Amino acid sequence: MTINKSERRRKTILGIVSSGDANVEELSLHFGVSESTIRRDLAELANSGRIVRTYGGAALLPKDRRESSLGERIHIRRAQKDAIARLAALQIHEGDTLILDAGTTTAALAQQLTGRSKLHVITNNIAALIILSNEPEISLTVLGGSLRKMSMGTVGPLTELTLSRMTADKVFLGADGLVAGRGLCEANQEQAALKEKMIEQASEVFVLADASKLGFAGQQAWTPLDRPWTLITDSSVTPSQLASFEEHPNITVIVAGTHPS
Repeated sequence: MTINKSERRRKTILGIVSSGDANVEELSLHFGVSESTIRRDLAELANSGRIVRTYGGAALLPKDRRESSLGERIHIRRAQKDAIARLAALQIHEGDTLILDAGTTTAALAQQLTGRSKLHVITNNIAALIILSNEPEISLTVLGGSLRKMSMGTVGPLTELTLSRMTADKVFLGADGLVAGRGLCEANQEQAALKEKMIEQASEVFVLADASKLGFAGQQAWTPLDRPWTLITDSSVTPSQLASFEEHPNITVIVAGTHPS
């Protein structure tokens, strides 16, 4: 397969970044291309989970912070995600309009919605669209935009613009990490910005996060959660993990197999 000029340049950029931090101006001079071209290259590398954007440039993402692809994540903690999805489905009622975020746990929620009636689902989650596409009683609205292949969800200005024209009863969000009083952490700013818009457009906010996500702050992009919201997590969570969430006045905690606190 022939590698085009842009792909060769990005491969070289990745090698440069692997040797240390690199800035846009230096890369532009090195390759003899515009700074906007370099920014597009860095955005593509960041979206593929290989680098992290920094102010004015980029750095290699540490191994313990690299984002797994959807295909890699779909089998991780599957039982916990299914338990969370079943509990989340109980929060949904006939006639609701929902926003479903990208991710494996929200895709598991989509699976729980099969056979339900009179729902309207707004989503950027390609897996959820496939699951729900043959449901005659569920109306689907696709949030178009740029496809982020790592998460198989759309992101970007077009996605946000479409979403800004709609409102929903409830939004169900995923996250790479979740910190009480701070919000959701994500691999890039496009994901974080879209989640913020999803929160703005919904009357009720639910975050679906298994125990491994609680307290994790290893990604660089953040979505604040400054309004009342509900955390739905799984029964493997420890009391110390839950403490900061249960103590926060804006947060309702529901753990799979237990009752709201």
